[in-house]
Amino acid sequence: MSTLTPQAIQETADRIRCELGRLLVGQDEIIKLLMVSLFARGHCLLIGVPGLAKTLLVKSIGEVLGLPFKRIQFTPDLMPSDIIGSELLKDRGGRLEFEFQYGPVFTSLLLADEINRTPPKTQSALLEAMQEHAVTIAGQSHPLPDPFLVIATQNPIEQEGTYPLPEAQLDRFMFSLHLGYPKKEEEVEIVRRTTLGELPVLANTLSREEIIEVQRMVRAAPVSDHVLKYAVEIASATRPSLANFLPPTRDYIEWGAGPRASQYLVLGAKALALMDGRPTPEAHDVREVARSVLQHRIVINYRATGAGLKAPDVVALLLKSVSEPKY
Repeated sequence: MSTLTPQAIQETADRIRCELGRLLVGQDEIIKLLMVSLFARGHCLLIGVPGLAKTLLVKSIGEVLGLPFKRIQFTPDLMPSDIIGSELLKDRGGRLEFEFQYGPVFTSLLLADEINRTPPKTQSALLEAMQEHAVTIAGQSHPLPDPFLVIATQNPIEQEGTYPLPEAQLDRFMFSLHLGYPKKEEEVEIVRRTTLGELPVLANTLSREEIIEVQRMVRAAPVSDHVLKYAVEIASATRPSLANFLPPTRDYIEWGAGPRASQYLVLGAKALALMDGRPTPEAHDVREVARSVLQHRIVINYRATGAGLKAPDVVALLLKSVSEPKY
């Protein structure tokens, strides 16, 4: 039986945000959604131009959570074995044997930095790790640590030297989060903090065992039928193949989200509710995480491009068209 309560989880989440706020400026919403993905056992994709402190954000979360942290710098010449490891031939007293050398993926918090600067062949090395929390080498499965979270950073696809992430890879990420430029007053505070003295050392506020316990509570949290149906309705509304699709879907979407989107909508809503001190989620929790869950799972068509719309804009139109359930 869990000893944690929704109120205890809320207090813990507030402490984490407070501690990260000592170093990071103006990233409150991003931090909240990163915590939601961690508690829901999901992975995150951070999208933004260089220089927006994406790497600092992930390293800081690792410090506050006290999790083993590793970083992989994705480059065009990176090989799959550089991520998951490889078998090396060793001399054991005159007898040759293969020995598995663990790659950097064997950690609790993995930063895949600039993931779209490496070809899809290397990107796919993370597929099994992100879904199964294990890596298979030479027919043998090697389990990854628990908890295991991948946070990948991605430069805008329009930049030179980038490769689009395959749809299967994108679908493994629970959230895609877009980081914009800071406001003027936020940038003033950033410059002040980073040019005067040393940066603060962040304190560990949550143990590995507590993280696992919160993740179990998220899975066990009850969900009302109307919330489940609302999550499925939102995900289904992105699919143009269905007969009852909405105008934004008909006009702007080429390919919609799969069932994993419905699962992540519910898991994200449950984690969000617990972080707010509530034992069960409501429809507005689903709506709050919907944009981050859906915007990387839909493929927009030429009409959307011609209208100057991007995936986040189409998702926003879609959410306006799907009404919340009455109960």
